[in-house]
Amino acid sequence: MTSAFAGRTALVTGGASGIGLATVERLARAGCAVMLNHLPDDPAGPREAARLRAEGLGVETAPGDVSLPGEAEAMVARAIDRLGRLDILVNNAGTPNTRAPIPPADLDAMTEAFWARILHTNLLGPFRCTRAAAAALRAAKGAVVNTASIAGLGHLGSSLAYGASKAALIDLTRNLARALAPDCRVNAVAPGSVATPWQAEWPEERKRAAAERALLKRQCTAEDIAEAIVFLATTPAPITGQTLVVDAGLTLG
Repeated sequence: MTSAFAGRTALVTGGASGIGLATVERLARAGCAVMLNHLPDDPAGPREAARLRAEGLGVETAPGDVSLPGEAEAMVARAIDRLGRLDILVNNAGTPNTRAPIPPADLDAMTEAFWARILHTNLLGPFRCTRAAAAALRAAKGAVVNTASIAGLGHLGSSLAYGASKAALIDLTRNLARALAPDCRVNAVAPGSVATPWQAEWPEERKRAAAERALLKRQCTAEDIAEAIVFLATTPAPITGQTLVVDAGLTLG
């Protein structure tokens, strides 16, 4: 696998923890040179990058907040400059903007500020990064993978606004596939219930219930989702504009 990935480069947004970090590790261990994007004030990004470099892996940091216009584009430009090219862009940075699920009926919780934070991170962030990277991705005949959610496919998510942002991201994925064709493929993954830091504070009963609803009777791990992301980013198959559900059968349970 390492020889197959030799010379490839990748930028992973939201790469300091969870699905993003698992994707950074998966790509780096396969031989990619990876830029790990993280929020500028998050010490986890530099710490994790240093840990992986200590293992001999090619991981560098790319601080920047993709929810901010201008900052997202500057981060992408710096990352491409350091890498020299860009083969893979993983738009993983996202936020539920809440520590616990908000019932759909609680419309008062869906304030303008809540919506703005969700949309600027989960929808506009991927668009900003992809637009900024488009020329480099076209030149490399590269690939984009967006992290969506089964909440964008009608399953109950962390909030009404979160589900809407992920539904929009799935539609954006299809249209970016049109925009970057024929040079670059654009796809998305739609995780179900994933054991990530966001769920760390959930009661054990809620975690067990999520696993029991899935056909495979388990939650997905961050590594499961990373496996799907890397597949979509590197497969030679002509797959574009698609959203791959990775949920252990939760949406069928």
